[in-house]
Amino acid sequence: MTKRVNVLLRPWACLAAGALMLVSGAATALQDPTRPPGLESRAGAPAPARPVSLDSILYSRDRRIAIIEGEALREGQGIDSMRVIRIYQNRVLVTDNGRERVLYLEKLPQVRGTQ
Repeated sequence: MTKRVNVLLRPWACLAAGALMLVSGAATALQDPTRPPGLESRAGAPAPARPVSLDSILYSRDRRIAIIEGEALREGQGIDSMRVIRIYQNRVLVTDNGRERVLYLEKLPQVRGTQ
């Protein structure tokens, strides 16, 4: 009996699989005729992060201030499209155009002392 059912259902299964392939292929082939060519590749690429200078960090038990681009900012404050989320002793977590970034202090050049 199961052999008979398999023989009867095999053509229907092949027909259903073929119809599913046709429907999925037709959906991907449809495109907006008013869209300029080449837009698909540029839409997914994120904009490059702009250079931002972290000038200084003032960190104590009572207050935390980051000097970014010459502006003194506390947690929650921002300039342009950048907002300070958290200030640590050696770095600052910010959002820049909706993306999280970590700003680090630049290392100071090593100066040799005289003996």
